[in-house]
Amino acid sequence: MTREEFMERMPEVLGHGTKEEYGELFDKVDVAQDDSITWDKLISLILLNLNEKDERTKSAMIPQWKDPQLLPMIHKDAIQKVIFLKSSSRYLTVSKEGLLGVWEENLKLQEKVPITSDAIKLKNLWVTSLVPLENVNKIAVASTSKEICFYDLLSNKEFPCQYKLQGLGSTPMCMHYWYNPQDANESVLTFGDIAGKVQAISFNTALISLFERPATSSSEDEETTVTINWEELVSGYHKCCSILEHRLHNQDWVRQVIYDASLDAIISSTTSHVNTVVLAWREKSKQKWIKKTSFNISQGIHTFDYHSRLNLIATAGLNHRVCLWNPYVVSKPTGVLWGHSASVIAVQFFTDRKQLFSFSKDKVLRLWDIQHQLSIQRMACPFTKSQEFKCLFHFDEAHGRLFIAFNNQLTLLAMKNETSQRVTSHEKPVTCVLYNSVFKQVISSDTESTVSFWMIDTGQKIKQFTGCHGNAEISTMALDPSEKRLLTGSPDGAIKIWDFNGHCHHTLNVGQDRAVDISQILVLKKTVLVVGWERAITVFRLHDFTPFLVQPEEWKGGAQHREDILCAAFLPPQTLVTGSYDGEILIWNNSTENAHHILHPYYRRHLRSQWDPEKQPRAERGLSLSLSAGEAVLAVNSSEIDTTEGNHAVMRLSFLEARKNITMTGGANLVSCGGSGYVRFWNIFKKQLVAQFVAHSGAGPIIMTIDKTNQHLVTGDPNGCLKIWNIEEYCLNFNESQVLQPPPLIRSFQPHEDQISSLETCAHGSRVLIIASSADGSVSVSDVWGSLIGIFGQMEHWRIKNNVPLPQRDVELPAVEDVPRAIALLPEEGPFLASTEQTGFDMKDEGDASSTLNPEENNNFGTSSKESITLKKKTYKFCHGGLIPKSSSVFRSLNIGTLEEVAEVNKPDFLVNPEKYFREKPEEGCPKNLKIASLAETLRAAFDEKSLLPKEILDREQKAKQLCQETCSRGKMKRNRKQISLKEK
Repeated sequence: MTREEFMERMPEVLGHGTKEEYGELFDKVDVAQDDSITWDKLISLILLNLNEKDERTKSAMIPQWKDPQLLPMIHKDAIQKVIFLKSSSRYLTVSKEGLLGVWEENLKLQEKVPITSDAIKLKNLWVTSLVPLENVNKIAVASTSKEICFYDLLSNKEFPCQYKLQGLGSTPMCMHYWYNPQDANESVLTFGDIAGKVQAISFNTALISLFERPATSSSEDEETTVTINWEELVSGYHKCCSILEHRLHNQDWVRQVIYDASLDAIISSTTSHVNTVVLAWREKSKQKWIKKTSFNISQGIHTFDYHSRLNLIATAGLNHRVCLWNPYVVSKPTGVLWGHSASVIAVQFFTDRKQLFSFSKDKVLRLWDIQHQLSIQRMACPFTKSQEFKCLFHFDEAHGRLFIAFNNQLTLLAMKNETSQRVTSHEKPVTCVLYNSVFKQVISSDTESTVSFWMIDTGQKIKQFTGCHGNAEISTMALDPSEKRLLTGSPDGAIKIWDFNGHCHHTLNVGQDRAVDISQILVLKKTVLVVGWERAITVFRLHDFTPFLVQPEEWKGGAQHREDILCAAFLPPQTLVTGSYDGEILIWNNSTENAHHILHPYYRRHLRSQWDPEKQPRAERGLSLSLSAGEAVLAVNSSEIDTTEGNHAVMRLSFLEARKNITMTGGANLVSCGGSGYVRFWNIFKKQLVAQFVAHSGAGPIIMTIDKTNQHLVTGDPNGCLKIWNIEEYCLNFNESQVLQPPPLIRSFQPHEDQISSLETCAHGSRVLIIASSADGSVSVSDVWGSLIGIFGQMEHWRIKNNVPLPQRDVELPAVEDVPRAIALLPEEGPFLASTEQTGFDMKDEGDASSTLNPEENNNFGTSSKESITLKKKTYKFCHGGLIPKSSSVFRSLNIGTLEEVAEVNKPDFLVNPEKYFREKPEEGCPKNLKIASLAETLRAAFDEKSLLPKEILDREQKAKQLCQETCSRGKMKRNRKQISLKEK
């Protein structure tokens, strides 16, 4: 079917949609541009889109968890049960020794109540189970005294016991309670004991009374305990209830029992391999069990769960398997979930999402997708070091809380909000992101050793490499200068060099067959430098890249850092800088591989020709106040220096390569960031700290990136927040005193929910785009105004336009006529400053007190935060909805006045008399009416194959045609001969 036929017929057949929409659909199907599609091609595209949608939906439904929380330890023995009371919005926990814990909805402990009685002492009582009776505001507690006690939750006293059911033949081990939502009088209490017996009490008038009360008691409100004997229930003395029982578990302990109204059956289980799971149906008219079904599961199970909408029973097997059963098919399971390496001790359905939790004895939690029968999440829970423990597993689906109890310690795993609506680019946290300007692609990696490639124009995923480093995460990536090779580094100690078809060409043996942390890879013309786990640089020289496995060579400069190197940057032709954990920045000559200077914000240290790192232990190689000879603190009291570990770590380094005249102006050409949220500007020629400011206060270590034009600085913090700064005119010239004022802030926004792991910028037409990756599994694209373009992995693709949006302004500005005209940017957090001294405008604010900073008091580095950041408050000029920033341009003093009226200009003669200058008649030999062929006719015009294809291809095609014709003619001759011979016979 051609394009025109498809556009004409599809709206008629389907009855909706426009021709333009079906034309776009045709173009998506016709990838080969044959101007014709088939039914198979159309169905293939639809199936691919549906499969992509299904995969995205499934990945978006994976819950994200907050950090584990240990609740206060109030119990002395193993916790037996955790329940949530919907009526009072409280949690209840009960332990083996009989202590009941009452918790508020926010999990704050409300009270502790011991469950005791006059006849039974606490030391002789073991609580085995607890169930809530929500319809009558009671709880039922079973114990080893062969009793079930019913406690009132609405009493003024501490849970008085209203009923005590005693005389049971064996100790009840598990219980379950169900009531009819349409008729709360109808309810069923089921329990199983250690003798293999399953029993049920069916209540008919639960709202009035659970059992018949003695005639002496007038109402249930009296604080008296009514003792009920089991024989009374068997004999039918209590008309408001009836009992049912069966003994199909052959003296095995009943581990779990539930009653399900949709099946109208009781499901129970044991750890035996015979009659492991038993389903018992009843006939309501006769009140007898009429049908029983049993599942025989090899090695038995610990527990089970039933999903009524899916009609599936999930069993936690001792054989390390989770099996899914149809209640009506006992021969074999409908599905087996493999993945646990120890016996499974708990299973529970995530009902709304059709998922399943399973927990094994080796403390591994898995979440399964039931439809695909795949494990979509795995978490190890090393909360207890003991190998022998009593484990309790409970998932509160309404609140998204998962409780796991190890003996008497209760642990909480809470789901993060809106996980189902959050778009993710990777299933695991993203570790690094790069931009390839040659292919216009964004490259991202995650902790599951997956590398994904995305189109920057649309956000579409192009391809994906999985298992690049096995099970190890990819910690960093880099591109070679041609951007045709990708280097990936992993804590397994290897760096792999890939082409964009997924072929690995070389493996750099960084760790020498041991695990190391690789934080950055720097690819230069002749070498590959690697840093991250040692105080020395690891170097690979390109002339050694002949074998597949490449070994490192020795760095001639040795180990000059006193702490691990975290980052590096290179400035052509030969300047290399490296930053370490203790805040030191070393300047190297890349050609000689020797260091020649050390930069630090708080002290000055000279390089030693023979530095022995073993003489000073690593624990003491940080910021030390007892400096040796040749080392000096830069005019600051030692008590004022922040010696907190990691607060001066250099996380990123970047050269301002677009600034060409730094040697003349004395401005900054190196930017560093890291611990405590600081950003620092350095001049490596003068070996001086030019400026420093706190970009993210109280956020911890930050990262950054700078665009190629050196106009925008982008910083990101562990909270997922980004800030964009205008540094185009920041620290361009030399200042006697250190600059403490931050550059103009363009925008501050939070595109991610977790830590920013990597930042990158790219130029798209006239726009500068920011690419940020996060530990929340997403990679976002935004512009420098903070407008979010999209997140890679979202359903709808985007189209990036080159128009630059105007910044949003959140403050009231003065009238336009009151201020001079200018153009400025307005940050979200407040206007950036331009002093009256810098702008030349005299604008005073009487209500604004200013505190001055004496230049003589600020000529040294390293003052305390209270004293060193005492800044001069500036006044600002508003203009056209913005502010006048500082400008070093010579045109800043020009004034634009009102334009004078222009006098009327006479038209030129060639416009008045065109016949004198332009010929009317065409030249001889030219056709009078030149008809230009239309584009459609040009495309349909025939072309000569001989002028387009090589002669060898044409000759080969001609020979193939001749051979085909000869073969066909021979075949016809043989068939004619056979027919003639048959006729003759």
